[in-house]
Amino acid sequence: MSDLITTQLVTLDAHLGTSTTEVINHLANLVAKASRATDASALAEHALAREAKTATGVPGGIAIPHCRSAAVTTPTLAMARLATPVDFGAKDGPADLIFFIAAPEGADKEHLKLLSKLARALVKKTFTAALREATSASEIVALVSAVISDNPTVPAAATVAAPAPTTDPSRARVSKIVAVTACPTGIAHTYMAADSLAQTAEELGIDFAVETQGSSGSTALDPAIIEAADAVIFAVDVDVRDRARFAGKPLIQVPVKRGIDEPEKLLKDAIAAASDPQARRVPSATASAESEQTSDKQGFGAQLKRALLTGVSYMIPFVAGGGLLIALGFLLGGYAITDVADKYLTDNTLFNLPDAGLMAYLGAVAYKIGGLSMGFLVPALAGYIAYAYADRPGIAPGFTAGAVAGFMGAGFLGGIVGGLIAGLAARWVSSWKVPRWLRGLMPVVIVPLLASIIASGLMILFLGGPIAKLTEALNSWLSGMSGTAAAILGLILGLMMAIDLGGPVNKVAYAFAVAGLGAGSLTENPAPLMIMAAVMAAGMVPPLAMALATTVSPKLFTGAERENGKAAWLLGAAFISEGAIPFAAADPLRVIPASMVGAGVTGSLIMTFDVVSQAPHGGAFVFFAMNNTWPMFLLATVIGTLISAALVIILKKFVRKAAAPNVESVKVAA
Repeated sequence: MSDLITTQLVTLDAHLGTSTTEVINHLANLVAKASRATDASALAEHALAREAKTATGVPGGIAIPHCRSAAVTTPTLAMARLATPVDFGAKDGPADLIFFIAAPEGADKEHLKLLSKLARALVKKTFTAALREATSASEIVALVSAVISDNPTVPAAATVAAPAPTTDPSRARVSKIVAVTACPTGIAHTYMAADSLAQTAEELGIDFAVETQGSSGSTALDPAIIEAADAVIFAVDVDVRDRARFAGKPLIQVPVKRGIDEPEKLLKDAIAAASDPQARRVPSATASAESEQTSDKQGFGAQLKRALLTGVSYMIPFVAGGGLLIALGFLLGGYAITDVADKYLTDNTLFNLPDAGLMAYLGAVAYKIGGLSMGFLVPALAGYIAYAYADRPGIAPGFTAGAVAGFMGAGFLGGIVGGLIAGLAARWVSSWKVPRWLRGLMPVVIVPLLASIIASGLMILFLGGPIAKLTEALNSWLSGMSGTAAAILGLILGLMMAIDLGGPVNKVAYAFAVAGLGAGSLTENPAPLMIMAAVMAAGMVPPLAMALATTVSPKLFTGAERENGKAAWLLGAAFISEGAIPFAAADPLRVIPASMVGAGVTGSLIMTFDVVSQAPHGGAFVFFAMNNTWPMFLLATVIGTLISAALVIILKKFVRKAAAPNVESVKVAA
């Protein structure tokens, strides 16, 4: 498989400009000219979008820009040795050796293993020195081919042997450290961080083992090695799989790039944490996806944001299932089902149907199950907010505090407060230093008991009443909202849904809508249902607009964007705003403003038309959850889509695209 790189894909001692964009564009063109990609510009855009998330420069004058792209037809490696080094974000300065890894969306593991082997070789000084001394492209190809083809495969979990034991009592005990490395693409940084840590550990005389969770596969560390470890390093940008294996170990958690840039510091920090009783430790259960993205130190604001998003993400399935079932109950049994559902289920069965017939009985069943599911909204929100702070020991206190909030009428605001208190209390109790014989009881008995008493006691005695009054006032304000005020709220929510397409601002708007859904009622309090409809319709606009624009003016878009546009029809219709991210990543300064205008108009129209939605997701496919307002829902969505599509076409035709280097500094949340 040495055909990953050929002489056609090598540029030596060239002046390719002063920016990463110019270098990546050159390498993408090499890949396309070699018939390994269908569209050079699309490939470059994907690589630049990846570069904008995390710089790919590493110590030693090396950079490894890389991406997966639908434009790539064959796994490819292109290389440039620059006469004028370019800054790729490494701490030690610009890079002169640039390796561009271009992988197809569905690259097979064998090719990915070869690419990862190259990444690991680049941390070896002898290899990079040979690359700098090479006099021809064929010599470069031979060097790289030898690394990826002739060398034996390096195991995914490699252990560096400890120095020979000594009987000298004055010698300190050898430290034992384990690590996990992982990056979003799992091709380069994952393996470079692992080898950088391993080499440094060998130099420092540390007994070290590392598990790489990358695209080319992963071999789990031996449980005996983990058990004997003094501390663990997570150098990751994504979830750590099966994190609970490391439960209780002192933890240093950092972005994967620090494993490449600062291996010595991380290892010394891990050794220090091993002897620090106050050090952060791996919790006893697998952390949520959000918590995996944190560093070893995190501010209160970042923790709070992570906890709220965790609570909302776990709450949504209860709301989604419950809302759709309630809507189905209305569809089958009519809107009078609210008054007769309990009676039907108490007095009748499937074999003893009520006078209203089978459909009414099934409607009562769906309505009741949906209502019970919605009853978990506040407890689930509180329980998983607490989970984000204290992992599994926080779940029971959080659910209990959420149930207390519901009992006292404090609603989702009470659930948030109760969940925060429960999580902080559980984490505090978990941090107590107790005798070894008591440790087994802490997570299953003592922590849940004491944290429940603290959180629920505070809610009942002091906080529940005032929060209930605040919730009642908020509901009264929303219920009384009409005319201009409602339209402005819809406009703001629409703008928030389109500004970062699934990022933090988008999630705040969505969380606000979902959290209020449980208090909504078609007859007594429709405002929360209108807010949900506004958020959902506005979120549909950006992908639908990009799909329409690529259909109407295909020449304004790259081949990859035209293909993405075809998929965006379905993504937009299903309320998946992320369908517009490829367009925004490639051209944020024209796509995002155009999307915001259309989404804002749609949100405003939804509130003006009094459109409601009892379902928190599904887009056009949950029309039955919108009562008889679904035609206006579709009309508002179509109007916003037309506006955004027209604006993006106009901007692409008549407004020059910003200078390419600026693309690197724009981060679009995925």
